[in-house]
Parts: sequence; C-alpha cells; structure tokens
Amino acid sequence: MRFPLFVDAVSRRSGLPPEQAEAVARAVLQTVAERMTGPSTDPTGYLPAEFGAASAPQEPADFLRRVGQRAGVDPQLAGTGAAAVFATLREAVTVDEFREMVARLPATADGAIDPLAGPDEVGP
Repeated sequence: MRFPLFVDAVSRRSGLPPEQAEAVARAVLQTVAERMTGPSTDPTGYLPAEFGAASAPQEPADFLRRVGQRAGVDPQLAGTGAAAVFATLREAVTVDEFREMVARLPATADGAIDPLAGPDEVGP
C-alpha cells in the first residue's frame, strides 16, 4: 500500500478530510518512530523516508499531545486519527510486522490509544 492509499484509508476510518488525515498520519508515524526502541529501521515500511533515521527514543511524553502539536489538531482529533492510523497499519502489514512495531514502543505509553484493538474497537 502506497502512502496516498494509506492516507485515504485513515481518512475514511477517522472521518477527517484527506489533508488533515495526512497530517495526522505523518504525525503519528513520526512519533511512533521516535518512541521505538532498538534499531531505527521501520518494521512496517510505512514511515516516510524522512522519519527512518529517528533519534534515540525521547523521554516518555504524552503521545497524543505530540501528535496533535505536529498535525495542528486538538487532542480529540489526534486520538481519532491515531486510532485510524493504527487500525490501518494493522490491516496493511503482516501480523508479525505489526507485533514487532508495537513491541518496540515503550511500555510507558499514555494508554489513550490501544494499537492492538481490533478495527471495530478503534477509538480514543
């Protein structure tokens, strides 16, 4: 799945306009890349190239606050969009790739998003 198709799926799932869905998708993927532990490779293949060489994991921070700041949206839209991004990733990559990505996220996540929730359970 190419990034424009990924964004279309996020837009459909979240109800966000395509431009806003793209901003949220990029913000979520960048924040995920920063928070991953281990090698800075992208296990999903969906992180835009500019996010592939992420810095060392940041100190624990409010995931949705960071996504909202990056995307220029409020926390509620950040939550809706992030849930749609994780649901889209869950369907777009293999189970092993998705599990590897989630396993590399810090355990100190704020709990607002459950990346393992099924598509029907998605939401902030």
